[in-house]
Amino acid sequence: MRTASVSRATAETKIDVEINLDGTGSYDNQTGVGFFDHMLDQLSRHSLIDMTIRAEGDYHIDDHHTVEDTGIALGQALVQALGEKRGIRRYGECHLPMDDAQVRCALDLSARPYLVWNMDIPTQKIGQFDTELVREFFTAFATHGGITLHVDQIHGLNSHHIVEAAFKAVARALRIAVETDPRKAGDIPSTKGTL
Repeated sequence: MRTASVSRATAETKIDVEINLDGTGSYDNQTGVGFFDHMLDQLSRHSLIDMTIRAEGDYHIDDHHTVEDTGIALGQALVQALGEKRGIRRYGECHLPMDDAQVRCALDLSARPYLVWNMDIPTQKIGQFDTELVREFFTAFATHGGITLHVDQIHGLNSHHIVEAAFKAVARALRIAVETDPRKAGDIPSTKGTL
């Protein structure tokens, strides 16, 4: 089983993450940030990665630390669950439409973290959620998950649709990348012999 459990505790947050890469996309995410929970649910459902997240944060300040630290812990869990990455497809991509929005994601589970972020979210808030935190989450996730992650907005008008399309596009690309390649199930997908 490609599973992982990560706990992260700081003076600002307490995060517990459990994932199963070979799941069915079942989720139980409770971070105390409603819209963020909705996006994490999308990430789980569309990647088919089972995900349980519990987070407590310094909400009296804002949601920044909770969102960022969840990204850190989730990235660490991904690395732990992948192990030496033997047999994975490694690369994934998706063009995802959601009503007015279309977002493209391409990623590489390379252990070389890098985020390319070409997104233009038109509002500063979705409900009570600060939209600038979307990038913060993906920066933390890519950095601690060792992911080369490109997220590009093709078009979009509605902030909720744009952000949800981004999470779903990353999820679908991640689903492809973590899957076992039946033609190379025992091999590490690199000419270097390690990732």
